[in-house]
Amino acid sequence: MAVPFISEVKRTHTCGQLTAANVGEEVVLFGWVHNRRDHGGAVFIDLRDRDGLTQVVFEPDAKEAHEIAGSLRLEFCVGIKGKVLSRGKNVNPKMKTGEIEVKASDLTIFNRSEATPFLIEDNVDTSEEKRLAHRYLDLRRGPLQRTLMTRSKMNALTRAYMHGNNFLELETPFMGKYTPGGARNFLVPSRLNPGKFYALAESPQLYKQLFMVAGFDRYFQIVKCFRDEDLRLDRQPEFTQIDVEMSFVTQDDIFTIIEGLLKKLWGEVLGLDIPTPFQRMDFYESMAKYGNDKPDLRFGLEHIVLTDLIREHGAAGGVPMMWDAVQEKGIVKAMVVPAEKALSRAESDKLEDFAKQAGARGLARAKVGEGGEWTQSPLSKTITPALRLAINQACNAKPGDLLLFQFGKESLVHTVMANLRVHVAKKLGLIPEYGSGGQWKFLWVVNPPLFEFDEESNTWAAAHHAFTRPHDEDVQYLLSDPGRVKCHRYDVVLNGFEIGGGSIRLHDPKVQSEVFQALGIQEEEARTKFGFLLDALKFGAPPHGGIALGMDRLVMLLTGAESLRDVIPFPKTKTGTDTMTGAPGDVDEKQLRELHVRTVPLPQK
Repeated sequence: MAVPFISEVKRTHTCGQLTAANVGEEVVLFGWVHNRRDHGGAVFIDLRDRDGLTQVVFEPDAKEAHEIAGSLRLEFCVGIKGKVLSRGKNVNPKMKTGEIEVKASDLTIFNRSEATPFLIEDNVDTSEEKRLAHRYLDLRRGPLQRTLMTRSKMNALTRAYMHGNNFLELETPFMGKYTPGGARNFLVPSRLNPGKFYALAESPQLYKQLFMVAGFDRYFQIVKCFRDEDLRLDRQPEFTQIDVEMSFVTQDDIFTIIEGLLKKLWGEVLGLDIPTPFQRMDFYESMAKYGNDKPDLRFGLEHIVLTDLIREHGAAGGVPMMWDAVQEKGIVKAMVVPAEKALSRAESDKLEDFAKQAGARGLARAKVGEGGEWTQSPLSKTITPALRLAINQACNAKPGDLLLFQFGKESLVHTVMANLRVHVAKKLGLIPEYGSGGQWKFLWVVNPPLFEFDEESNTWAAAHHAFTRPHDEDVQYLLSDPGRVKCHRYDVVLNGFEIGGGSIRLHDPKVQSEVFQALGIQEEEARTKFGFLLDALKFGAPPHGGIALGMDRLVMLLTGAESLRDVIPFPKTKTGTDTMTGAPGDVDEKQLRELHVRTVPLPQK
């Protein structure tokens, strides 16, 4: 008589629970056939669920179960009932349940499986494209399941921590009004309002500020956000962030809350006690030493800014290209690859190719000889001994060291040298290709500029957004010298990744008006773009500030995943498509007419 699995006979354990303490018990397990071995008489399978594997044996004395077991194939979904036996000396130390096996008395096949397009195993040798096309199968693999279970745990820990610190979990709309600034929005046509569009929220920024105006005081949300941007290793078109806003706080108060949350996550998930408070670094120091505002502090290879030194020596220094860069208001930077981590001549040559891929015209370099002279470098032919000595001293260069130089437009030099620094570190084995390598270097980058100059439009633009509070002592420069104004914006960085960013907000209407003037935004334009927020700030808005942490990046770093696609259940490809469902897809003309939308053919190339 068939055992009524599920309806009456319920699962007693998962496939990762049973130990020697369960020997002799009758158990019921449900799962998938992970592998199958027929030893002539007995049939063995490893049964898998999200919690692990259990070895199950079907002996001939359980005639019906043994007969059915003969037809089992990989990924059949089955239920078994049986007794837990000790494996004696045949323990499998690679399995959590390796001390035991289950001798099955009953077996049912819930569903058969066709041959899968790739094996369901931890280290699968299959292209990502094929795995994403069958993501529901890819998600059966142990590494992805463990990652998503970690993500679920992080969600629960975050909520517990925030509720424990008197935060309210409040929701904000996904569809709102388009407001300029920040990333490009996805637009949603409104059928009921012909010719009008919603914008999918890239952040709950304006709404969470309205919560502060409303007096909710402490808000958080684990929220989905959307950005229509080009994709990369740590970016997806839809992503999740831990969004936080607080009233009556300073920057330090926000840091304390966020450091506490990260300390809890690392402690509960990895069992590590992260030291707090985190190190802080001025934005301009970060740019000078590392070329970006998200430096990886797990290794050295700091940049040395030589601009002033080149200026002192002038054209007489013998390096016309460096002098020209300074004359054109550019910068000159160097980086030292130490002798003990020596690169071969061929490897050094390849660094120039990398620099060119990052946008540079080339990569000047020089090997330092025993007497401080430069070799393997065209610079050695013209540089004066005085300038060469000055550069060696500024770089603290020793014999055998390799000097790498970049000069020109400031933004490009920073970008090239920042990328080069990380590339060289990986090449020298200072950090792994991905993952932490057992090091966790947290950092707050603080005091950045409020504005950045847009050379294309020849105007100032908000470096973050127009509602960031400037330093009190810099307010006087808003209209006379905008580039000098620093602000209360901050990023929390981990191992070269920005994992969160935020600011103290502007709530003073007078200062807000001056910020708009500096940006060239007239009163009428400001009201059109931000009217509802400007109105709200007039009604007793409290001082407030907040931050958003990238949940996907946190999971990626905590689990050592290679990319965001490994921590998001159903991610998009590098081109923003979903190969499993075929999104984005076509819609018929009827739907377009209902939305009052017309498609336009791409121009012929």
